[in-house]
Amino acid sequence: MQNTVPFLDVLIVGAGISGIGCAYHIQKKCPDLSYSIIEVRGDLGGTWDLFKYPGIRSDSDLFTFGYDFKPWKEKKAIADGRSIKAYIEETAVESGIKEHIRFLTRVVDINWQTDKQYWLVTLESEQSGQSEQVAARWIFNASGYYRYDKGYTPDFSGQSRFKGQIVHPQHWPEDLEYENKRVVVIGSGATAVTLVPAIAKTASHVTMLQRTPSYVLPVPVEDPIAKYLRALFNDDIAFNAARRFNIAKQRWVYAFCQRFPKRARKIIRSLNIKMLPEGYPVDKHFNPPYNPWEQRLCAVPGGDLFESISEGKASVATDTIDTFTETGIQLVSGKHLDADIIVTATGLNLLPLGGLIPKIDGDPVSLPTCVTYKGMLLSGVPNFAIAVGYTASSWTLKIGLLCEHFTRLLNHMKHHGFVQCTPVAEPDMETQPLLNFGAGYIQRSLDKLPRQGMHFPWSMSFNYAEDVKIFRKGRVDDPALKFEKRTEQD
Repeated sequence: MQNTVPFLDVLIVGAGISGIGCAYHIQKKCPDLSYSIIEVRGDLGGTWDLFKYPGIRSDSDLFTFGYDFKPWKEKKAIADGRSIKAYIEETAVESGIKEHIRFLTRVVDINWQTDKQYWLVTLESEQSGQSEQVAARWIFNASGYYRYDKGYTPDFSGQSRFKGQIVHPQHWPEDLEYENKRVVVIGSGATAVTLVPAIAKTASHVTMLQRTPSYVLPVPVEDPIAKYLRALFNDDIAFNAARRFNIAKQRWVYAFCQRFPKRARKIIRSLNIKMLPEGYPVDKHFNPPYNPWEQRLCAVPGGDLFESISEGKASVATDTIDTFTETGIQLVSGKHLDADIIVTATGLNLLPLGGLIPKIDGDPVSLPTCVTYKGMLLSGVPNFAIAVGYTASSWTLKIGLLCEHFTRLLNHMKHHGFVQCTPVAEPDMETQPLLNFGAGYIQRSLDKLPRQGMHFPWSMSFNYAEDVKIFRKGRVDDPALKFEKRTEQD
């Protein structure tokens, strides 16, 4: 091949948990292929490097959220952000992956060259602003699904009048002083229920202001199954057994909530009642109008949120904001929440493919017109893979299987002499939203996302047991894929 630019077999966009996982599988399953990871930030970790707010932690256990090839050895099953970042970095260093990462480099353009059958990728240095180009046979987009530069904050009435400090968790100031301060946290999702007990330790008082309650489920700080197994077996055996158990538990809880929503609601309510003071208005503050798992359940290790409420360090206000005032927030009910600091834990801004729009011979691809193949390839787009995980269980369970399937596809192409793979969707295929999930940041951006079909292989599976069959054992030479051999001339 005659190239005037450096050539890679696979270019991975993003050095977060998905990008590092993809690199590991390429090294192990496709050792002859070259790859590089392009990361716009100055360090690896993605989400776990970006978010710095107090108490940040996973909302899934690390036995399923972590890599299947690297045992999670910490005692805490729901881990803090710093521990997760250290775990990702340790994986990258141990495997020699970190040497393949180009930090402070942005992918500004990817353009498929039909005549050459590769991607022409334009990179830009965040430090110097200088551009360069590389060629890549494949792109694996692991850049995440939300905007790193700006979190979502609604336009609150009177916001400019507030004399205190307004902070979004995505942009937490390292020098923010909240000790002995009155803090209002707007939101009821995973970020809010994490922030409130963390801040409440030193703040004068913290109020979690929510328009709609979420399901909040207390979970053990240390996984009892893992603790028991570690006493009997080595780390690898204990981790694998705990991982299998937690995968099954996640699936069982989700299936139970889907099949018996009223019973699931009753169980969660009873757990909340046990954790809160007698006579607490549970139905007002912790009884959502939707069924369990129509949105993610919020896990609180050791019931720390309920503990903060019981101790009087935190409270919940379920109401609607009328306007910000100079000293806090005026609610529609007439109540005023005094605040020195307001935290807008109001969610994310979705950014499909991290804002990277593929081009084919200079023409931008319209993502909403694409249909996903097995949730990992886009119809009509050659040699382009994306990382989309689960919403009803650990995101990375799906990513791990997807990476395995990706390397199987690469090896199949190498064995048969193929250099190009393009999913070809059926004409006039009936489609549905890619992510059937009620979270606000998803619903606000559905029109910007690719679609999925109504049946395999164009539909998204959210069942781990089924996905093991599909990704780890299923065929890769699917009739829906158009494979092509090299056409260019030396």
